This record gives sequence, structure tokens and C-alpha cells, in this order.
Amino acid sequence: MGQWALLAGLGLIAGASGGPVMGLVAAAFAAQGLVYNVPPLRSKDHAYLDVLSESVNNPLRLMLGWAMVDPVTLPPASLLLGAWFGGAFLMGAKRLSEYREIVASHGRDLLARYRASFARYNEISLTASCFVHALLSAMALAIFFIKYRVEYILLLPAVAVLFGKYLAMSMHPASAAQKPETLFAERGLMAIVAVTGMLFAFCTLLDIPALAPLTAQTFIALQ
Repeated sequence: MGQWALLAGLGLIAGASGGPVMGLVAAAFAAQGLVYNVPPLRSKDHAYLDVLSESVNNPLRLMLGWAMVDPVTLPPASLLLGAWFGGAFLMGAKRLSEYREIVASHGRDLLARYRASFARYNEISLTASCFVHALLSAMALAIFFIKYRVEYILLLPAVAVLFGKYLAMSMHPASAAQKPETLFAERGLMAIVAVTGMLFAFCTLLDIPALAPLTAQTFIALQ
């Protein structure tokens, strides 16, 4: 515990030296670590809360990158929520893959010993939670796209395919979803990521006036 406190203190000092936003994010990271790992809260042992509390790291990392470019503002809330729920989807898919792997090889007896939260999960609830988190992430991203650059709305189909591919991949035996460091070896997934990246560049550089009505408040009068 003393070593953890020392490292946390050094992180807080380093964050504060980078400006108020960096300091705020460093404090949030430290608080997240306490909530996730340390009793009596230890959110990692509670179903659903484990995924949501772990994936808070996603918007925090986004805030760090944002602060490197603009140290005095914060990203839009819609973008932060999209990152948060997108991370929750990824963490849920990882747990789903682990759950299926353990049940297939060792039965249900080992589940709670591996993850305490697995005592309150089942395959159906894990799959449903992934679906909900993907929908919430897509909803928040759609708000961000329409509000700040409507052309980005064309990214949503690619994002949906990316979510679907990752969820399907997590259901395969020995899935790379259990070991994110091996995801670069998944050619199908990387191809979708590449297409999404190229589409993002296209939507960034090209204005599409035909999409402008999506941001206008219009009403159709029925005669």
C-alpha cells in the first residue's frame, strides 16, 4: 500500500505540473484506481459496475491527449461519453470471452474464483450488456458528430460494423479479445479499423453540403 501511495503521489505531482486539466485527470486516475481495486468499494467485484468503473480510463486518456493540444479546455461531454461506453463495450466483450472460455474448459465452478463479478453474470447478461454499451456509445458519438461536424455521421455504419466484428470475435475460442495486445494480428478487425480511419480522413477533408439539413430544425407541414 505504501508503494502504491508513493506512485500515486508522484503521478499527482507530475500531472499538476502539466496544468490544471492534467492535474484533474491525474487525480481522477488515482480515484479510479482506489474505487476499482481497494476495499470496501472494490468495484471490480461487482457485476456491471466492474466494467463501467474500469472503462472510465478511456475518457480519462482522451482528456490527457486533449490537454496536450489544448491545456485549458475539456473535450465535449458527448465525446467523453462515447469513449466511456465504447470502453465499457470492449471490457464487456473481454469478460464475455473469458466467461465462455472458462465454462467450456472448466465448467462454472471456477468462474467466481477467476473474477468475483462472474458470480452475478451469465452469458446472456454479458452479451446484452455489450449490446447496450455499444448502443450508448454510438448514440453519444452521433450527438458529437452532428453537433461539431455533420460529415462524421457517415462514420456510424463503420463504427457499427466494428462493434459487431469485435463482439463476434469475442465469442470464438481463445479469442484475441482476452489479450488486447494480440489484436493487431486480427486481419479482419484491422481491415475494418483501416477503412474507418480512411473514412474519417475523407469526412475531415471534404465538406458535404447535402448533409447540412441534418443539423437544421425543420418541420413538414401537412396540408
